[in-house]
Amino acid sequence: MKNSTKKSPNQLNQGLGLLSHVRYEHLLAGISGGAISTLILHPLDLMKIRFAVSDGRSAVPQYSSLTGAFYTIVKKEGVRGLYRGVAPNVWGSGSGWGCYFLFYNAIKNWIQADDADQPLGAKLHMLTAAEAGVLTLLVTNPIWVVKTRLCLQYESDLKVTGTKHTYYKGMVDALVKIYQEEGVRGYYRGFIPGMFGVTHGALQFMTYEEMKAFYNQYRSLPFDNKLTTMEYLTFAAMSKLVAAASTYPYQVIRARLQDQHHSYDGTWDCVRRTWRYEGTRGFYKGLAPYLLHVTPNICLVMLVYEKFTNNN
Repeated sequence: MKNSTKKSPNQLNQGLGLLSHVRYEHLLAGISGGAISTLILHPLDLMKIRFAVSDGRSAVPQYSSLTGAFYTIVKKEGVRGLYRGVAPNVWGSGSGWGCYFLFYNAIKNWIQADDADQPLGAKLHMLTAAEAGVLTLLVTNPIWVVKTRLCLQYESDLKVTGTKHTYYKGMVDALVKIYQEEGVRGYYRGFIPGMFGVTHGALQFMTYEEMKAFYNQYRSLPFDNKLTTMEYLTFAAMSKLVAAASTYPYQVIRARLQDQHHSYDGTWDCVRRTWRYEGTRGFYKGLAPYLLHVTPNICLVMLVYEKFTNNN
């Protein structure tokens, strides 16, 4: 009896797995939304990072308020100082959201077997978002390290001769110097708390998807029925606030581990020292500028994404 090794078209399609569910319009939608929102809101992101690493023990600028931080940065560094790290932030947000939407929708379509009429439910939405978050973090963590270090680069780092801190001229220079001085490991500083941050995205997307589905169900419409611009903005803002309130401390720990002015013996050491010297309050430093930044940010990202994909 002759065994045929030739695979049928169905077997070949099954072998492709997730690749057969990839839709590149989701990648483009995420890149567009992430880049646009970041260009507009970068100064708030920069101030959030500077507040997050302000532990009162290191020689970095200390700010008393959001307004005070704004005026201090402009006075000492000029308007340009508000845009330190904007290049990697645009690259990171664009590629991050692009990859996230690409992975999220590919996994979602794979679970649904391309049957868009099949609702996932809260647990599968959470799982899908978490898997997409892990894959995205693996791709984008090096960019976030560069962005954090450029945002935490002060005029004193350049003016003080013999400073022990490496001064980066820009995104490419930072990528090269981090590799030369720290190796590949340097690109993945803050990766562990970043993994905890995956729960942030998972919680946010689960909340967003479930609110849309519940709202349509309440109106006796299909769960994936298109919404108005204001409805998309409302659900995006609400889901981000829920996720931010639940998971913000990981961002403080991640920023401190990536900061070139601090030195910790790993994630747990950073958590322990933050708690010892600053208490609960230390884990929420920078929350105000963060909320001011991410709320309009996520609204812009989700609106661009929904409008882009709904028109394709």
